[in-house]
Amino acid sequence: MPANLSPEYKAAEAELRRARELQDRLHWLREMLRTIPKHKGTDHLQAEIKTRIKQLTEELAGPRKGAAHGGPATAIRPEGAAQVALIGPPSAGKSALHAALTHSHAQSGPYPFTTQFPQPGMLPFEDTLFQLVDLPPIDPEHPVPWIGGTLQLTDACLLTVDLSEPDCVDAVLGLHEELTRRRVYLTKHWPGSTDDPEADLPEDPFAVLLPTLMVATKMDLIHDLDDELAVFRELTGLDYPVLPVSVETGLGLSTIGPWLFRELAIVRVYTKAPGRQPEHDRPFTLRRGATVDDVARLVHKDFAAALKYARRWSRGGGVSQVGRDHPVEDGDLLELHT
Repeated sequence: MPANLSPEYKAAEAELRRARELQDRLHWLREMLRTIPKHKGTDHLQAEIKTRIKQLTEELAGPRKGAAHGGPATAIRPEGAAQVALIGPPSAGKSALHAALTHSHAQSGPYPFTTQFPQPGMLPFEDTLFQLVDLPPIDPEHPVPWIGGTLQLTDACLLTVDLSEPDCVDAVLGLHEELTRRRVYLTKHWPGSTDDPEADLPEDPFAVLLPTLMVATKMDLIHDLDDELAVFRELTGLDYPVLPVSVETGLGLSTIGPWLFRELAIVRVYTKAPGRQPEHDRPFTLRRGATVDDVARLVHKDFAAALKYARRWSRGGGVSQVGRDHPVEDGDLLELHT
């Protein structure tokens, strides 16, 4: 039976895809349940929405009083300008890359499955931080049941591939098969490009679509990247953008932060209170297309309702008075007036 989903439901589904805070995701799940047509054609979808509402409500509530302590967290609350997952098959150099980029003390070693649970760390770029989350290797023979849920809040991923490994093609194809089973799909389309990143998205409201940068690790062991990459692409059919790196020599490590900043279309906006100095070391980070109203909501959720106008200093030095719908640009300084 056709679902015949209403425009209100589809709008709530679109908001769920964009939501990154757990409380916001819960709100839009409830809105999806409220607006979904109630008939046999949507019974399965209604049940799944209810299950996800229950799971998210329990996660937000935290451990039950008096309950035994559980294991390490498998869902990492997003921080910084974006949450970027580090994924890869076993022994691809993922954890070593995470440690080199974030200076974390996460365990890494020359053997597979060193990482057992999500390990967050922060990658700095200028005055912006990206949250990099190192995840266990993804391998169909050693499935991680919670990996799909962990990737729900992720903005993008770095797919680590060791092209010097003879079985890297089979390992990466196995990784994709396992992610597809978890309703996670990787795409070469990034927000900073003119392509539509949702062009690859299946008709599944709970599918996770992750812009993907392939990081070719251990480049100190590769003699000809172009040849290795051409063979890899021919055998896998995958055409992600690629950055070559080596933790041993430092090759390419400094290029990842600028690449993420550009391709995630990050916009930094600085603020000042009337009569006070600007806060130049604490920008709000948004995405291209964001408005003054979006900045006001980041200041405080209730602040936007009282907003009348803003004074804007652009990076070029111009000063103007703008309304709440005015788009912001990287480097803008706003003085918000209520």
